[in-house]
Amino acid sequence: MRLLVTGGAGFIGANFVHRTVREHPEYEVTVLDALTYAGNEASLAGVREAITFVHGSITDAALVDDLVRGSDAVVHFAAESHNDNSLADPGPFLQTNVVGTYTLLEAVRRHDVRFHHVSTDEVYGDLELDDPRKFTPETPYNPSSPYSSTKAASDLLVRAWVRSYGVRATLSNCSNNYGPYQHVEKFIPRQITNVLDGRRPKLYGAGLNVRDWIHVDDHNAAVHEVLQRGRTGHTYLIGADGEVDNRTVLATVLELMGQPADAFDSVTDRAGHDLRYAIDATKLREELGWRPRYTDFREGLAATIAWYRDNEAWWRPLKDQVEAAYAARGQ
Repeated sequence: MRLLVTGGAGFIGANFVHRTVREHPEYEVTVLDALTYAGNEASLAGVREAITFVHGSITDAALVDDLVRGSDAVVHFAAESHNDNSLADPGPFLQTNVVGTYTLLEAVRRHDVRFHHVSTDEVYGDLELDDPRKFTPETPYNPSSPYSSTKAASDLLVRAWVRSYGVRATLSNCSNNYGPYQHVEKFIPRQITNVLDGRRPKLYGAGLNVRDWIHVDDHNAAVHEVLQRGRTGHTYLIGADGEVDNRTVLATVLELMGQPADAFDSVTDRAGHDLRYAIDATKLREELGWRPRYTDFREGLAATIAWYRDNEAWWRPLKDQVEAAYAARGQ
């Protein structure tokens, strides 16, 4: 298998590359990453000699065509993904998430290459806190931010290229990930590194917003299952039944790190902040037999805290700039 991984120096992509090298040493893995602020080649340090790394953009049609031509499959992680940044400047999200996905689809169409598109549950909008429903592959799209709307657009492009051109593609929409190599701008690593850095953690508003948390290793195990056995044109939702509100997440971080329960500051809530996400992963479980390893969120969170404690050299260069940007927004 000659595997091209876009965004392979980002959070989920880098963990996918580590898992692939570890569990499929027979694969020839090429990573394409633009190394924007959210991409970090240091995330691939442990596997750098086992892969081919290409610094470039998924919007570069000539480069993408050349790489896809030499591949058997493409796993597409590359995306602009931070909601706050999309609200401040939507432009890069349109370029990467929409134009970049289009560029890849045209290349895999020309060369008849298997394609898996990694997306988010945020394309479905949000649910009320007391709503008994969960997102399914049939849930109508209702994105609420420039980030989620551009991811929704990219999903629809993939579906159209399957139907119109016969592209051999699958899609997956996953809930919120946590784990190693996640940028410190994101909620969980931001709070962990704040404690490690002697800063007070921050909580949006009252912290009632609920996310369906999944460890990144479980997400990537599911992606491998879909890549190998998923049905062309089908969407698989990936989730681990991990619904937890932000206040409880922060309380657990504080407890696990030996901090007082009130050792945090409430900050201005994000504009249009989605209330609740919840994933129904029945199709993935029943059709492909996937099961999450981290069924205990507390256990996964403890392992994540340990990783950030042991890898300060990875996150330290990012921290001050991130906190300065949040401070400028009053967050």
